[in-house]
Amino acid sequence: MISVKSQEEIAVIREGGKMLAAIMRQLAKQVRPGIATKELDRAAEALIFNSAGKPSFKGYEGFPAALCVSVNEEIVHGLPFDRILNDGDIVSLDLGMEYKGYHSDMAITIAVGKISSQAQKLIEATRGAIEAGLGKVRPGNTFGDVASAVQEFIEAQGFAVVRDLCGHGIGKKLHEEPEVLNYGRKGDGPKIQEGMVFCLEPMVTAGSRQIKKAKDGYGFQTKDGSLSAHFEHTVAVTKYGFLVLTE
Repeated sequence: MISVKSQEEIAVIREGGKMLAAIMRQLAKQVRPGIATKELDRAAEALIFNSAGKPSFKGYEGFPAALCVSVNEEIVHGLPFDRILNDGDIVSLDLGMEYKGYHSDMAITIAVGKISSQAQKLIEATRGAIEAGLGKVRPGNTFGDVASAVQEFIEAQGFAVVRDLCGHGIGKKLHEEPEVLNYGRKGDGPKIQEGMVFCLEPMVTAGSRQIKKAKDGYGFQTKDGSLSAHFEHTVAVTKYGFLVLTE
């Protein structure tokens, strides 16, 4: 069952989401050639605790870190370790925070130094896809309307949408109903209602949409080794449309 949040609950998630967005901005400034992904994780955890929050991911289904760091062909849930970021890489940072009993979740993909034109186009297309999906978030529409908008935007750019992973509802639990797909048909799926809160997170590849488990046992990566990008926002449904809670 998809829960509907009260205005008071949404206000708490929004408060935590603003803090999370500020933390993500600080992390993005630390991304540079030569930094180890585990250093970004340590910074993320410290910033969360300094904001009176708790890392949503650490300990979730055994995940040992606060931050997911996914590089190049890695799509999501990359485990930060000794890997050094190099000039020309692209890196996705995915971070969740629990604040006053409610979770918020967001992700960005950014360049490390100077990147290829294809990588830049992939990042811009994935960022654009989340905007395309948000444009369909309003009461009376369906989650299929959102999904089809994301898919159509991405495929028009010549890229592929990952279909084996998706967004999700969020609130007192990190993952709640519904599953928020990034592909589908207009009119399909549950109807969107005022008060719903969920994470919209397109995951996009420059090659095949097929994925495989990463060697670290947590992450997922493209099966053909092509680049992948990922953006995510926590969103509330209002009477008139949507409100992004993680900005």
